[in-house]
Amino acid sequence: MIKTIIYIVCVLLSVFVLNGINFNNFFKKNHIIEARFFVIIISLIMGYLLGSFIIEFLDVSAIF
Repeated sequence: MIKTIIYIVCVLLSVFVLNGINFNNFFKKNHIIEARFFVIIISLIMGYLLGSFIIEFLDVSAIF
């Protein structure tokens, strides 16, 4: 249960961070949907990696 919460918080945090970057300049004009999907995919990847790091760190340090 705690792992799921950590993953969800990390994904939401990465979405919040990535919303500060204007990815529309990296894509062709009128391809806003592709830019949004890119942000979603990158935020899922970043959230998973950050969550995995936190969970592994907690396991190694034996806090939980």
